[in-house]
Amino acid sequence: MKKLYVVGIGPGAYEKMTIEAAEALKNSDVIIGYTVYVDLVKEHFAGKEFLTTPMKKEVERCKMAFEEAMKGKTVSMICSGDAGVYGMAGLMYEVGMNYPEVELSIIAGVTAATGGAAVLGAPLIHDFCLISLSDLLTPWEKIETRLLDAAHGDFVICLYNPSSKKRHDYLQKACDLMLKYKSEETVCGIVGNIGRDGESEKVMTLKELRDTQVDMFTTVFIGNSQTKNINGKMVTPRGYKNV
Repeated sequence: MKKLYVVGIGPGAYEKMTIEAAEALKNSDVIIGYTVYVDLVKEHFAGKEFLTTPMKKEVERCKMAFEEAMKGKTVSMICSGDAGVYGMAGLMYEVGMNYPEVELSIIAGVTAATGGAAVLGAPLIHDFCLISLSDLLTPWEKIETRLLDAAHGDFVICLYNPSSKKRHDYLQKACDLMLKYKSEETVCGIVGNIGRDGESEKVMTLKELRDTQVDMFTTVFIGNSQTKNINGKMVTPRGYKNV
């Protein structure tokens, strides 16, 4: 069987990549990915063949990876964060049905939720949800339902893809929905450029978050009713007694 790795490279910094991920890339002949992600790893894996496609060319990128593997090359398809969390792992399995000679190996990485949580403090200690605000592949009506249900269930909510040029008001819309069940004083936080140059963080209330400008490189955290601001850090108690 020919081998093809699907690798989560983590938030961006080489130091935040798992040893297993780094070894897979080191042992690969070809590294394939979205242009931005390939640029993050190029300097650490000199001498490799790098192939890229832009956004919205995910299917073509997957086919490219399988075609290169069929040539007998060791190939890694890279994704930011974790390959199985809003990554390429699922699509690779779907496309891979047409390439039965190629075996997929999925390598986990640090996703933005856990990477950003470490920067903010400890917001994800109890039950939480990940919800993407991108409606490219999911209708906004379904995203609305998920936001309302998660807020009603008092989950900590982590938002991916909170804004873009075409979706500049989506975070505001999401906050308005969650305010139906969450207090304006709910502790929230944002982290920009996790694990990359220019990393930034801020803890605030849900009311303040509603009017905060973010971009696609920002991960947003909305606390539950128990989440606290402890010396500028966002902390969700687990519920241990006698603290």
